[in-house]
Amino acid sequence: MRFDIYGRYTLEVIRDGDEWTVYRRENDKRRTANLVIPAELTDDEIATCLDDLLHEQARPGESITPLE
Repeated sequence: MRFDIYGRYTLEVIRDGDEWTVYRRENDKRRTANLVIPAELTDDEIATCLDDLLHEQARPGESITPLE
């Protein structure tokens, strides 16, 4: 799953066994992001979790948007 983070960058979240792994995508390159998403969350809960973790980066009216 990919997410637009407040129009600034893209995160890719992948289920890796029993855990979620988060990558930051920049210029077709991927690097691990230092974010921990609880393993028990479902796909539908990821955007809300990312918003909870990253809300300090948001300006009024901005949101995290699922891509694809």
